[in-house]
Amino acid sequence: MMREERREARRETGREAGRKARNGPHKVVMLNPADNVAVALADIAAGTRVRVACGDETLEVELADPVEFGHKFAVRPIAAGENVIKYGEVIGRATADIRPGQHVHVHNIEGIRGRGDRLATGT
Repeated sequence: MMREERREARRETGREAGRKARNGPHKVVMLNPADNVAVALADIAAGTRVRVACGDETLEVELADPVEFGHKFAVRPIAAGENVIKYGEVIGRATADIRPGQHVHVHNIEGIRGRGDRLATGT
C-alpha cells in the first residue's frame, strides 16, 4: 500500500470511529437537520435506545417498535397531516400522530407525489 493510500485508510477509519462514537453501536443515518425520521442500517429491536447524530445535533430515541434494515423511525414528534422529511426531502404525509421511536412506514404515512387521485379535473 502506498503512503497516501495508508493515510486515506486511516482517515476513513477515524471517520467511522467518529460516526460510531456519535451514533452509538446502532447503525442509523439521518443526513439533514430538518429530517424528522432516521433510517436503520440494521435491524433494531423495540426498546433499544438509539443515539442519532446529524450535524451539531445528537438525539436520543427509544424505539417503540422494532425497525428493520432500511426502514424509518421518527426522531421527533410528527403530527397527523405533517410532512415526513427524510434526507431533507418531503417523502410523504403522516396519516396519524407519530411519536419519536415509532416505526414510520405505509401504515402511518401516505405518499403525496404523483397522486392521480388528488389531481384537479380540468375542463
